[in-house]
Amino acid sequence: MAEALQEKMSERMAQGPLTSGETVIAEDAATIRTAVEPCTGNPRKCRRNGCSGPVINTKQKVRYIAIVSVLSVMAVAFAFGVLSYSNGMPFGSEGYWKIASMRAETLVVMVIVAACQAFATVSFQTVTANRIITPSIMGFESLYTVIQTSVVFFFGAAGVTLMVGTGQFILQVLLMIAFASVLYGWLLSGKFGNMHVMLLVGVVLGGGLGALSTFMQRLLDPNEFDVLTARLFGNLSNAETDYLPIVIPTVIVCCTILWLRARRLNVLALGKDVCSNLGMNHRRETMTVLLLVSVLMAMTTSLVGPMTFLGFLVATLAYSLTDTYDHRMIYPVAFLLGFVVLSGAYFILRNIFYAGGAVTVIIELVGGLVFLIVIMRKGRL
Repeated sequence: MAEALQEKMSERMAQGPLTSGETVIAEDAATIRTAVEPCTGNPRKCRRNGCSGPVINTKQKVRYIAIVSVLSVMAVAFAFGVLSYSNGMPFGSEGYWKIASMRAETLVVMVIVAACQAFATVSFQTVTANRIITPSIMGFESLYTVIQTSVVFFFGAAGVTLMVGTGQFILQVLLMIAFASVLYGWLLSGKFGNMHVMLLVGVVLGGGLGALSTFMQRLLDPNEFDVLTARLFGNLSNAETDYLPIVIPTVIVCCTILWLRARRLNVLALGKDVCSNLGMNHRRETMTVLLLVSVLMAMTTSLVGPMTFLGFLVATLAYSLTDTYDHRMIYPVAFLLGFVVLSGAYFILRNIFYAGGAVTVIIELVGGLVFLIVIMRKGRL
């Protein structure tokens, strides 16, 4: 339509001067043509024509590449430090690689946790249109705590061994996914389907499960409570490597699907009304993303335990560093930040301060402080 109108106006201009009314029509035709014309990628032309995109100029593109490069270098440096520091064997020798291979399992766990937390948190915040809340609000960690506490409460300290094994791991993951799926399907369907109601019910259920866990913990023997406490704190070193053949393919599939649906997430971020006007089924897309988020959160929580503020920390930093709406640019930065935070904290605390068990505690402390700072700056949830 714009091209046909432009051609007619060109023919009219060749015949002689335009009237005032025809001049207005010519300007409107040029405006329509500019609006529908695809961006050529030239920053100057984009600024001149009023085009927009995830990268609006060369400076932002260079800045993004520099951020990704710096984070990649830091990730490689910390990974090499974890493998080599205090190895005790000459680099490249057989003994060196044996020690490094044992430490590499921890790095693999870090990669899995970073991917799960980054992709799940960014996607969840996009769907809920809120950059403060995290998937933990839906009660995943409270359900994990109830399961672990119930086992120790009914079977004693020896009951912890009942939750060790591939079958038990799969059962725990399925319980978390089923809990989230029932919650999503119930509260996002029907005439009362509402995202805010779902989040509120999630908070209430999480609080109820937390209260139930606290009640059972009060009745435990001190020795049993001590055993349980070790299970309730996220610990990278205690992750069972027997679960990795199940976790790795699942995480790769979920993250790949979210990556391929990044453009749909860009549309979801515009809101329900805009999303529906553009022809997208908002409810179906929301349910799909939330289901993938629940799988990722179930995997990371069952593997290493609760890590409430890690996802919030890396997502918030990723938004600040990238300064873009495109999820295909946010996801890589959030993932790299997650790995750098985990590997950096693990290396520094384990090899310098000799406090390896405090890694997740420190990360949660820093994440909680960042959460409070963001809340105070925004003044609202």
